[in-house]
Amino acid sequence: MSESLSKEEMKAYRVQGFSCAGCAKTFENNVKKIQGVEDAEVNFGASKVYVKGKITIEELEKAGSFENLKVRDEKEQKVVHEPFWKQKENIKVYISAILLLVSWFLGKQLGEEHFLPTIGYAVSILTGGYTLFMKGLRNLSRLQFDMNTLMTIAIIGAAIIGEWMEGATVVILFAISEALERYSMDKARQSIESLMDIAPKEALIRRGNEEMSIHVDDIQVGDIMIVKSGQKLAMDGTVLKGSSTLNQAAITGESVPVAKTVDDEVFAGTLNEEGLLEVRVTKRVEDTTLSKIIHLVEEAQAERASSQAFVDKFAKYYTPAIVILAMLIAIIPPLFVGDWNTWIYQGLAVLVVGCPCALVVSTPVAVVTAIGNAAKNGVLIKGGVYLEETGNLKAIAFDKTGTLTKGIPVVADIVTYGGNEDELMTITAAIEKGSQHPLASAIIRKAEENRLHFNDISMEEFQSITGKGVKAKINNELYYVGSPALFEELHNQIRSNHKEKITNLQTAGKTVMVLGTQSEILAFIAVADEIRETSKEVINQLNHLGIETVMLTGDNQRTAKAIGQQAGVVDVEADLLPEDKLTFIKKLRREHKNVAMVGDGVNDAPALAASTVGVAMGGAGTDTALETADIALMSDDLNKLPYTVQLSRKALMIIKQNITFSLGLKAVALLLVVPGWLTLWIAIFADMGATLLVTLNSLRLLRIKNRKFYGI
Repeated sequence: MSESLSKEEMKAYRVQGFSCAGCAKTFENNVKKIQGVEDAEVNFGASKVYVKGKITIEELEKAGSFENLKVRDEKEQKVVHEPFWKQKENIKVYISAILLLVSWFLGKQLGEEHFLPTIGYAVSILTGGYTLFMKGLRNLSRLQFDMNTLMTIAIIGAAIIGEWMEGATVVILFAISEALERYSMDKARQSIESLMDIAPKEALIRRGNEEMSIHVDDIQVGDIMIVKSGQKLAMDGTVLKGSSTLNQAAITGESVPVAKTVDDEVFAGTLNEEGLLEVRVTKRVEDTTLSKIIHLVEEAQAERASSQAFVDKFAKYYTPAIVILAMLIAIIPPLFVGDWNTWIYQGLAVLVVGCPCALVVSTPVAVVTAIGNAAKNGVLIKGGVYLEETGNLKAIAFDKTGTLTKGIPVVADIVTYGGNEDELMTITAAIEKGSQHPLASAIIRKAEENRLHFNDISMEEFQSITGKGVKAKINNELYYVGSPALFEELHNQIRSNHKEKITNLQTAGKTVMVLGTQSEILAFIAVADEIRETSKEVINQLNHLGIETVMLTGDNQRTAKAIGQQAGVVDVEADLLPEDKLTFIKKLRREHKNVAMVGDGVNDAPALAASTVGVAMGGAGTDTALETADIALMSDDLNKLPYTVQLSRKALMIIKQNITFSLGLKAVALLLVVPGWLTLWIAIFADMGATLLVTLNSLRLLRIKNRKFYGI
């Protein structure tokens, strides 16, 4: 799709029936050829097609008739899936299998040379392999070699040399193999489809004095939504009236209910567990946090992992090479030893065993399954490439404020050296009222808690001293509030007993602010940003996984070191300006290659972009985190980070296992050609067995849960 064309300009449709990525590509090309279509793009992982231009669903289904695809509008209600064994595509396999068994029985009774078993096998081949032959012959006429081409040549060849029963068996087993592929992709996609069913399609809305049940598509921003106990929220909004506890597991992955009251933000798909809530709707249905998660996850499934790119490139050369090898086996040995029938048979078996089914499905099923699992557990991974990169991480850098800490500084200690504590706090709060510094809010909150009347104090000549503090006149006395460095300059040096107190407070992980005049220090106010309860445990788990953990902060070295020790990080980088964080991330990448940066997705945007994987917290509450990061942790804590690393490592391991196994099994089967032991039976069982094992191996990723662990 052209870069100038965004998905917002395209109409989205859901597609049912894709069995492989190659079929999806064929469908995309067919749609592009339809008159009135300007462009089209298929997302195989999400089973969607985006179309720009005029088109009907009938035209789309006609373009997908080669695979019997069913198409529906993206907003249309999800079709209830038929049980796997009842699906139309599988019925012909049953008929073909019955014909095969009947023909085999007739062969035993009448002899294999009798025409009735041969007719039975031929009908079995045509019934089960009709769609396969149509695709294979079409590809053969264009000299396009894929698995359909290989199987078509092999089955027709088997019939020509009289191996009717084996040809019919190959058709049935190949159909079973394709059905398994279809089943595995459907199973993987169900993780995302289940997200779509989380939020109700209707909500009780009050407009004026009237209450009515309205479909979510018709709900407007500003509407009042009434949510009773035990009901799920249909829309995002803010609480207007009432209080309750909400289970936000659908969004954040955390099952512990969260208390909500007036003015709190609430999300579609969350469950109201207790009271009656009136919620003012703040977003249209397509803009809710849940809708964004679903959209971003579906986009992520279209992002190809690097291993997928390798597989696709490899298959491009591998399949024609298998055709050439099969031809050489069928032609060259008979020229020297005769026995054309045996060697043609061996060549046909090579075509079957060389079919790249297992290889092609080895990566996408694992990627789609892992991304779906992560989404259900409150982690949004933006693509297969980030899944793989996270599995290879060697170091993770954490922004301190709001990531390892709560990001809400509080006054921890007040040490006075002259005057009443309340009076000095009142003066400090009055001056800091005009400051933009984050620590100023902690002092103002403390003054408000102590009910100090700092707003009544008149202040003159307020001035900010960049990077050091502020000054202002109160009752004709000039006061300074700032860092110890500011008072080093004012007083030439700070007295030793004052210095010792500052050092003790900083060593305890507190940031010291000083109140004083040009001639004396009046008070120390120590402000602390509390470590999150989960930080220490999360860092400990990551350290056990062999990942180097680093804390980045603008704090002084002593305070930073104390907080770093509380959190348990391996390394601490202090006194950093925002641009210094970016430089350090680049340095860390040179040392470790694979480095993640964890922040809030707003202030850390440059450092997140410079890292291999940018991880943002609190994705449920901020669109910025969802948009800027490669991975978004939907809850506002780090609990899900070790799980994400575990899942990514497991996915990477499974992808490698799948590729190695699918190629290794084929190599072993091909070696059986040398002694002449390779049969069509062995070939198709090797192919189907590899596909089955690769699929089941990938689906193991559904079982990975978010839990405490100390290794993989």
